[in-house]
Amino acid sequence: MTEILTTHAGSLPRSPKLIDANAARPVGADGLTPEPTDEFREVLRQAVADVVAKQRSIGISIPNDGEYGHLMGSAVNYGSWWSYIFDRVSGLELTGDDHFSSEPVRSSPGNVRLTTFPDRRDWTTFADAYQDPTSGITVGTQVTFPAATGEIAYSEAGRELGQQDIANFRAALDASGYERGYLAALSPGSGSRIVDDHYGDEDAFLDAWVEVMRPEYEAIAAAGLIVQIDDPSIAENWDQINPEPSVEDYLAFTRKRVDAVNRALVNVPTEQTRFHLCWGSWHGPHTTDIEFRHIAPLLLEIDAKYYSFEAANVRHEHEWTVWEQLELPEDKVIVPGIVSHATNVVEHPELVAQRLERFARIVGPDRVIGSTDCGLGGRIHPQIAWAKLESLVQGAEIASKRL
Repeated sequence: MTEILTTHAGSLPRSPKLIDANAARPVGADGLTPEPTDEFREVLRQAVADVVAKQRSIGISIPNDGEYGHLMGSAVNYGSWWSYIFDRVSGLELTGDDHFSSEPVRSSPGNVRLTTFPDRRDWTTFADAYQDPTSGITVGTQVTFPAATGEIAYSEAGRELGQQDIANFRAALDASGYERGYLAALSPGSGSRIVDDHYGDEDAFLDAWVEVMRPEYEAIAAAGLIVQIDDPSIAENWDQINPEPSVEDYLAFTRKRVDAVNRALVNVPTEQTRFHLCWGSWHGPHTTDIEFRHIAPLLLEIDAKYYSFEAANVRHEHEWTVWEQLELPEDKVIVPGIVSHATNVVEHPELVAQRLERFARIVGPDRVIGSTDCGLGGRIHPQIAWAKLESLVQGAEIASKRL
């Protein structure tokens, strides 16, 4: 029997103890970086050991550290996958000028530019629903993001935090008997979405983020771990361009960000790399998401072995048929989302099996790893999140037996 493996997209629910310990840490003089303490380090170390052990007990094949080193000080948080890097990069400053407070930016043919977060086309199309607290739409707690006010660089503090994540995770893997696991890291393109008050040139700012992120990728790979590049921007940027651009203009805009990922990964073995694409984890209509068929070929240009993407939520589940037209190179593996972060309904194991079988019949069961659409931590209740992972494993077992 060919076993279909399971994993997840990254963030897992934090314990109240870890959230409280993070929220209680004093912030340094830059207003961004929480001061580390021995007490917090121990809380974090034990939390990582516990979450890896829990993944083992459920039966997850390829675990991570729950992104616990990507710190959250509240139970609801949609942005720690991105904001964690602000603790690790010099040249950033809280200026009050961010993507929530700035004026909207308009694009034109041949001149694609990101606008502000509140000016997203999905948010403006459904403005009444977004502003109604009873609508069920959630985007997480919006925080003030820094701007680049000087030359950015991966700081010494960043290297220490990265090594702390690696050490905690390696120890937890060994304790739970895992042979492999992955750590998530921000993409250069997603990093470059913060406000640039220094470089004054989009391409130069993107190039700077390539140099910033390369040390983190290389450190993770050097420890024998898989590097997951988190890059919602490849798909999500489409909704943050106003008015809607042509597909051709968007692909030209996005290809620069794909090239940036590849340049940052130049010293990381392809077999130790996986790439995560999504359309943004907020719980909203998503009617302005770009179709997967437009960007899937570009996805395969990224120098990774594993490709993680949303395939379970109701806006994108139908797009599994893309793989009937798009040939997956023989040395590549797809990691589709099989359970969703966007609903409190726990998927039935039989539905999980059916979804996995769709992909397995196209590319082969040995080239499919069942996953989640996005990270579950900070987005749905912990009890529901763990139930979804249990259902994922049960469904993979059903599919494996049938295939």
